[in-house]
Amino acid sequence: MSKVRLLFLLVLLVLVVWVSSQFMGAMAMPGGSQLAASLHLGVSSDDSYTVTGVPTISAEFMNRVLAAYSSPAAGTGQQLYDLGVQYGIDPVYALAFFMHEDSFGKTGWGAVNHSLGNSRCYGWSVCQGGYRYYATWVDGYQDWYNLILNGYVRGQVTIPIVGHVCTTISQIVSVYAPSSDHNDVVEYIQTIEHTVGMWRSGRIWV
Repeated sequence: MSKVRLLFLLVLLVLVVWVSSQFMGAMAMPGGSQLAASLHLGVSSDDSYTVTGVPTISAEFMNRVLAAYSSPAAGTGQQLYDLGVQYGIDPVYALAFFMHEDSFGKTGWGAVNHSLGNSRCYGWSVCQGGYRYYATWVDGYQDWYNLILNGYVRGQVTIPIVGHVCTTISQIVSVYAPSSDHNDVVEYIQTIEHTVGMWRSGRIWV
């Protein structure tokens, strides 16, 4: 074996060992095993779907979406938008969760409870079906934004569960709608990301 070929094989071996050590180090970090599982399942780890930030759709567009789907919450787009600005969460994500969870308030307990995201009761003063009840849609919007900001972005909910804050859709959904509650996590993430992308391009599909 020539010295050049031997040197090449030695460099390749060192590279393989280094890559393996980097992967094992990531696995040892909080949430490392969750990341590896997500990659194995094909879940996007793309940070471009970070929920914090300025609005990427207008309040007028949000009202158009709610009206197009004949939502009982039609006409509340401005309030949903304004609360997003207040909490520093892009309101396009609130709208996407609203669609996925209860078809904009048309189905399930969300329709009964004026709930955007079917938040579990967990000591809430008034509940129905194990979910929080709100007197108005706007009350439900505000509680959802509060949950996402404090529970996920700041980690009050997620740190005790997964050991870190959650700011992207893939991170949030894995805790918000876990497979242990019979959710299809991959499908949920893909639906939210697809819907957000569609609305950001100005399209409404019914």
